[in-house]
Amino acid sequence: MAESGQGGQGSKNPERVVQIRRCACVVKGGRRFSFAALVVVGDENGRVGYGYAKGSEVPIAVEKATKQANRQLKPVSRQHTTIPHQVEGRFGASRVTLIPAAPGTGIIAGATVRSVVELVGIKDILSKSRGSANPVNLVKATFDALSRLRTRDDVARLRGVEI
Repeated sequence: MAESGQGGQGSKNPERVVQIRRCACVVKGGRRFSFAALVVVGDENGRVGYGYAKGSEVPIAVEKATKQANRQLKPVSRQHTTIPHQVEGRFGASRVTLIPAAPGTGIIAGATVRSVVELVGIKDILSKSRGSANPVNLVKATFDALSRLRTRDDVARLRGVEI
């Protein structure tokens, strides 16, 4: 899990390399390797995105994934240092449950979910992942859960009522 202060396209968003995969293609002269990188980028202030890209070398794959992640930054509803309510995200066979926590709890999550939640800027949260532990699917399930979050103000605005 590498973290650097600078992502692609001159942005200053922190990035986390969640996973590097090596793939081998057998050719006449031996094996030809290619690499795939899963990168999460966030501004630690409510915006986060992920990218998955392939390249002939690791730095090329990471750079491509970082550019993709910066293009896909999405806003996330937060409530102080935690989330507004419990939510479950799904992708493939992966299930991620995010539960709000009291201030001072910290981030109770596995490495993959933790990397996404930290880059959103959430400081106190509980999580449980079930099913497949594939990092790509876990990241997508976490994003699904974060996209389902609504604050009281959001719900009131959608319903057209005042709190």
